[in-house]
Amino acid sequence: MRRHSPSYAYASRGKNCARRIILLKLTTDRHDASCGLSVTARLFVLHYFPVALSTGSQGFSSVVSNLGVLFDAQLSRPYSMADHVTSVCKSCFFQLRQLRLICSCLTTDAAKTLIHAFVSSRLDYCNSLLVGVADCVIRKLQGVQNAAARMITGTRKFDHVTPILRELHWLPVAQRIQYKTAMLVNKCLRGLAPPYLAEVKHDDCQI
Repeated sequence: MRRHSPSYAYASRGKNCARRIILLKLTTDRHDASCGLSVTARLFVLHYFPVALSTGSQGFSSVVSNLGVLFDAQLSRPYSMADHVTSVCKSCFFQLRQLRLICSCLTTDAAKTLIHAFVSSRLDYCNSLLVGVADCVIRKLQGVQNAAARMITGTRKFDHVTPILRELHWLPVAQRIQYKTAMLVNKCLRGLAPPYLAEVKHDDCQI
């Protein structure tokens, strides 16, 4: 029987907790157009049954924004959150292009500070919701981190990036997601998390 590492167990339990938070939000939303249905049924109704108005038929958007995170109609599929990741990558690369104009005038410490403020903060924002998404989606975010690391160190595009990340003491994106999720789950189990997270804890989340 295959044994999973403790980090995998933390990530798996964190994924379940994160999904419960999303389900709780969708269930308690007073403006939900299909109250009383399951989340899957709700997304089906919103996606396939437009609202008839006097000016014509109006459909619902398949992507909604909540606290800056884009949720699509594929929450239960591996390629969910693809729209959110695409938006994050677009924003991060824009910031990198702006920083590249002044990078030659900055010290290494100053460049690190700006990268953390304008790029890393975007990569880490709500990243625990990305547990379980497809690897090809995570690789897009990893490409952003690699570009930021090369900008700080002045290395070339095709240089191996792993030594660069180690030099900067940066965890890869996938490991950052696992670490963030494990930290949230640990706080929930120890009663250190905010009430809206601690209340979602279930018996199957024991570690």
